Amino acid sequence: MFLGLMLNESFGQNTQKPPLHGKHWMAITGKPLGATAGAMIFAQGGNAVDASCAMLAAVCTMWDVLSWGGETQALIYNPNTKQVIAINAMGISPTGATVDFFKEKNMQYPPEFGPLAATTPGTPGGLMTMLAEFGTMSLEQVLAPAMEMAKGYPIEAQTANMIESRKDLIKEWPYSKKVFLPHLGQEREAPHAGEIFVQEDLYQTLKKLVDTEKEALAQGKTRKEAIYAAYDRFYKGDIAEEIVRGTREQGGLFTLEDLAKWKVKIEEPLSTNYKGIEVYKLQEWTQGPVLLQTLNILENFDLKSMGYNSANYINTVYQAMNLAFADRDFYYGDPDFNPKSPMKGLLSKAYAKQRAKLIGEKNDPEIGPGDPYPFQNGKNPYLHLLVKRKNALAYYQPELPIQGPEDPFLKQFQSGTTSIQAADKDGWVVSVTPSGGWIPAVIAGNTGIGLSQRMQSFVLDETLNPFNVLEPGKRPRVTLTPSMALKDGKPFLSFAVQGGDTQDQDLLQLFLNIVEFGMTVQEATEAANIHSYQMQSSFGAHESKPGSITLNTSVPSWVRKDLEKRGYKMNFLERTSGPLNAIWFDWKHNSFWGGSSNHGEDYGIAW
Repeated sequence: MFLGLMLNESFGQNTQKPPLHGKHWMAITGKPLGATAGAMIFAQGGNAVDASCAMLAAVCTMWDVLSWGGETQALIYNPNTKQVIAINAMGISPTGATVDFFKEKNMQYPPEFGPLAATTPGTPGGLMTMLAEFGTMSLEQVLAPAMEMAKGYPIEAQTANMIESRKDLIKEWPYSKKVFLPHLGQEREAPHAGEIFVQEDLYQTLKKLVDTEKEALAQGKTRKEAIYAAYDRFYKGDIAEEIVRGTREQGGLFTLEDLAKWKVKIEEPLSTNYKGIEVYKLQEWTQGPVLLQTLNILENFDLKSMGYNSANYINTVYQAMNLAFADRDFYYGDPDFNPKSPMKGLLSKAYAKQRAKLIGEKNDPEIGPGDPYPFQNGKNPYLHLLVKRKNALAYYQPELPIQGPEDPFLKQFQSGTTSIQAADKDGWVVSVTPSGGWIPAVIAGNTGIGLSQRMQSFVLDETLNPFNVLEPGKRPRVTLTPSMALKDGKPFLSFAVQGGDTQDQDLLQLFLNIVEFGMTVQEATEAANIHSYQMQSSFGAHESKPGSITLNTSVPSWVRKDLEKRGYKMNFLERTSGPLNAIWFDWKHNSFWGGSSNHGEDYGIAW
């Protein structure tokens, strides 16, 4: 029985971090102080949604590769309805952001940084919606840790050094320079590690939200109504006015109408069943369905008999991921716009079986998107584009292998944000992958709000992806992709990771490590994953390197030799696990197992 295997027979892999155990609650996120914020809320009686909101606020304030002006994506298991709910708090492209606008500036994609890279802020609305609809506490309570941090917290070395390394770009934006560079003119202009980092403008913005909530409560409004009053002040009131003023002053395109008309969407997630386990992902405006497609493909193979990280296993998983990502690159986009992605066909088991037949002894660097339309009783209107697509990939570079851990392509491809996991004894489970507004970020006027850089994930040429062509008011197809799985109608696994285009690669392998190979959740988060770069990067120059593969340094020589014969171009890293964060549910003992990988600064607390 699988449950006994998890609890009584370790996979035998040593881990650098112990698993977390808890029976009341569990809080995991990208920074120790962020996890502490979640623990504080749990200790005050909050549920997993309250704690997740507190962690989200804290990591945004800490610039844990994101900020308050970014985007939030979440899956929530509601124990009252026994359903998984999807939160879509991805901002939209502003008025004036058109294909012609960027092509007139001789751009192949919207820019990587700066005010023209920004979608409208989504995270504040996402946090307040989650809290209002599914939490129990006030906005004042869940923002308290973040507000204290905005008044001043000891900044950690990772963020401080990132500021210093990007200070030349930061200096181009006056409000960013004011916040990030307290030692302007000195040799080191960024804060020092451990220095008390103060963000007074951000504190005042958060205080305005709390003040609005208090005023609404004093007028007899309900908890939910008071939170939405704060929401309206952010998107329609004086905060919105300053965000728009400050953004447009620096060359951005936001209008007040853009912020006012944007709304958080509470959606139905997509799902598939893998060997009796229901796996849930967000819709195709994220890359999340890639995981579902890959599981459908791999269901046609006996992975367990191949052996964990054998050459056959790596070759099979690598190609299955490439098949699904090829479909992502061409077919995924915002479902609120036409054309509509053919998701029924893409997620059909019959389509997956057809795609699985393309997996051979050697990787095919020429593999492209399939045709899912016949599997939803339709005819593909874009076959003519598929023929032209390869020629449109200006940065298709199969002949250039990755040059080690400092390769700029590798660093960009794997660039991360943070993730949040929370669960409580009453059954609430939350998985979040927030992002956007990473350093170097443009700060919107005197708000302290760092703007998103997600516009770069649009395409300007329909030959690349007719579903993800830039239009005003549209959400870009993002890499952000929280995950959740149920077994026998109960939470089985909640998991998320940072890492751009590698996210669903790591999440897939974490899931297989547990389901196929019986690893504990901590073993699975630290395990020796592989990464493919055959898909088109969602960032920067949008490169693709077919046949390139990252392997863990622990992969033995005979596996390396076998993969080399199959034509793989290998590079090796000591840590290849994400960093992954996950919660596994032990229903035999009614407790939680938490895993947080040894890859970065991710940290969990449980009780």
